[in-house]
Amino acid sequence: MKERRESIVRAVSDAGAVAVIRMTDAEKLARVVEAIREGGVTAVEITMTVPGALDQISLLHREYGDAIQLGVGSVLSAEVTHQAVDAGASYVVSPVFKPEIIAAAHERGVPAMPGCFTPTEAQSATEAGADVIKVFPADVVGMPFFKAILAPMPHLKLMPTGGVSLTNAGDWIRAGAVAVGVGSALLDGKAIADGRYEQLTENARRLIDSVRSARA
Repeated sequence: MKERRESIVRAVSDAGAVAVIRMTDAEKLARVVEAIREGGVTAVEITMTVPGALDQISLLHREYGDAIQLGVGSVLSAEVTHQAVDAGASYVVSPVFKPEIIAAAHERGVPAMPGCFTPTEAQSATEAGADVIKVFPADVVGMPFFKAILAPMPHLKLMPTGGVSLTNAGDWIRAGAVAVGVGSALLDGKAIADGRYEQLTENARRLIDSVRSARA
């Protein structure tokens, strides 16, 4: 199971960017996922705030299989962790650090990515088995925080969510992030409402270009 978790973490890290999807209109979800995938974003986090999130995860899992890295976000309990993984999620993201969520994810053989805000939380979560630390909200602490925390604790795998844009994603990677979580900057709400999915594809291309330039 550990090898499987490590493989998934590598895949998410290689993807470079995770699309954090929070939508009220779940009927458009599949089209949104396809649009950003066309632009190169292959890691997707469906938050539990999406109506019918578990059903949507199941549908996307059947549609795409291993073609995308499909995760679940905004998870607050072990029970939901189990339900989401059983539906097809291959990693579990939470806005908070709860050891029981990490344990539940590992019981199903998938990585856990808890939200942390302080060095103590990040280290405690890692000691509890966290596979990646979601720094949230990252825009509050900023990129200097990443450099500062990684100096004494280079073993931490950090992923910022909040404050990541299409153009500064590469700067977060340079600061030490293994990947970035991107929501509204990528998933333009007006474009989705207007059905202009090509805008999402272009946004995804810009985001991935930023990440790749940082890794070149």
